[in-house]
Amino acid sequence: MARRHIETGIDIGSSNVRVVVSEYVESAPLPVIIGTGIAEARGMRHGYIVNVAEAAGSIRLALLQAEKSSGTKIKRVFIAVGGISVESETAHGSVFVSRADNEVTDTDISHALSSAEEHLNKITNKEILQQIPISFILDNEQIWGKPQGMKGSRLEATVLFITCLAQHLHDFMEAAEQAGVSVDDVLPSPIAASFVTLTKRQKTAGCVLANIGAETLSLAVFENDVPISLKIFPIGGMEITNDIALGLRVPLEEAEEIKRGSRVSVYSKKRVGDIVEARLSDIFDLINAHLKKIGKQGLLPAGIIMTGGSSAIPFIEEIAKKTLEIPSKVASPDFAKNTKNQIHDASWAVAYGLTIMGLDENGNEAGGMLSPRTRAGIWDALKRAVKQFLP
Repeated sequence: MARRHIETGIDIGSSNVRVVVSEYVESAPLPVIIGTGIAEARGMRHGYIVNVAEAAGSIRLALLQAEKSSGTKIKRVFIAVGGISVESETAHGSVFVSRADNEVTDTDISHALSSAEEHLNKITNKEILQQIPISFILDNEQIWGKPQGMKGSRLEATVLFITCLAQHLHDFMEAAEQAGVSVDDVLPSPIAASFVTLTKRQKTAGCVLANIGAETLSLAVFENDVPISLKIFPIGGMEITNDIALGLRVPLEEAEEIKRGSRVSVYSKKRVGDIVEARLSDIFDLINAHLKKIGKQGLLPAGIIMTGGSSAIPFIEEIAKKTLEIPSKVASPDFAKNTKNQIHDASWAVAYGLTIMGLDENGNEAGGMLSPRTRAGIWDALKRAVKQFLP
């Protein structure tokens, strides 16, 4: 009997911990979801862990649900990090081609990436989560695609580095270990979500994926099928809930229902709409400012694609379109197809995307996204990296 290929992803958010268990089936284009689990997130703030024991308890509860619904014992997982310490920086590196016949090899590319890393600004106390080649230049000419096998004397690389505070990453690893599972690899939340919310056409034309969570706004900007920028802000749907609670003088639980379109008839629709639109406009102004900073304001043909719990707010697409002046839509990944678990909303995109981990049919990471620790030595490496901070 063939061994089943099952993967588990854990999205440890500020409001909820979500677990998705997927199985690779030869006849299905994407992994089939066979189990899920969800629990209230405790010990979290703005996407990072402030109490490891409480966070571990939340992870454990979600894992137990996922094990029960999938009928499998979960031992190894992929996790996402999306706290405010996650950020990106672009760096450039160059090397001379090493072979006598001037043919570019994988070694030359690796050296070019290492050269770019050496040109990073000071990253003390940070860990590199991912290094993503954005473009290559060979003898002053842009290379479209991979440079392996081409001939030239000087290879240049532009690379996007995604980093996270080492201590925050250590806390995620520790919480997972206390919950009773081993971590295969770590991925930034916006990248994980992109695997199941964006099409190749959107990423190639140019788009921004906005994950609007409870306490964080995560952005990933794509062009030519690769991420070119990643940014996380300490603002999210909870600010909208708080504004409604204050504006209408209602409890937070009721304000949350109003935000999602329930019970609005009890109150003035115009009053509720004004409150929600004011805060959403602030959120989209932040997005617009970031796009302006990287030179992409109004220049993304595929527009903005929104995901996360707060993307379900009514009329959010209209406000995004008006503020950013680009096409706007809420992600609608078809999670339910051929699954036991009817997951319809995009708040599960990160957890499900983790089970895919960007692997193509050849087992290579999609889009040239290179993880420094893919499936090997991550926990030991993290312990060494944060040893200086531990008591």
